[in-house]
Amino acid sequence: MQDRKYKFSWDLLGDIGLGRPNLGPTTRIEVYRLMQGTFRDILEQNFGTEKADEIFYDSGKLAGQCFYQNVLGDINDFEHLIKVLQDSLLSMGIGVLRVEESDLEKGSFVFTVSEDLDCSGLPELDYEICTYDEGFIAGLLECFTGKGFEVKEVDCWCTGDRTCRFEANISA
Repeated sequence: MQDRKYKFSWDLLGDIGLGRPNLGPTTRIEVYRLMQGTFRDILEQNFGTEKADEIFYDSGKLAGQCFYQNVLGDINDFEHLIKVLQDSLLSMGIGVLRVEESDLEKGSFVFTVSEDLDCSGLPELDYEICTYDEGFIAGLLECFTGKGFEVKEVDCWCTGDRTCRFEANISA
């Protein structure tokens, strides 16, 4: 098998202090949404909506796993995980995470993310768009529990809600 050219590694985030001594680690949200929106558009044009969503979900899942390993670290307590995750997402400007329902034994959760990086402030579209976030949450939960998860967005800014709501359940 040929070596992959674009295999992700946390090192590929680079040395922000060295590379951006004047601009630092932040950028405007429009730039992030421009990149995400154009990626999604081209993927959908080339592979169809279902495959584009699958790629976004899988990308989010990889991001969630890498985020867990490199930002959150080895956490064994669910309440501690949520606290550190909330603080990290807030300090990085990703969103405001809340837990609405939690049943660790059954592996069933409902999370909300307000001021979501992907969609807060977008026009109503009559469909949820936070597929990347679904995967991100699945990746985090899988790293924490060691079990597979299915995550589905059930409310979104783009469907008229003012927070994104995700249901997460252990995979069958």
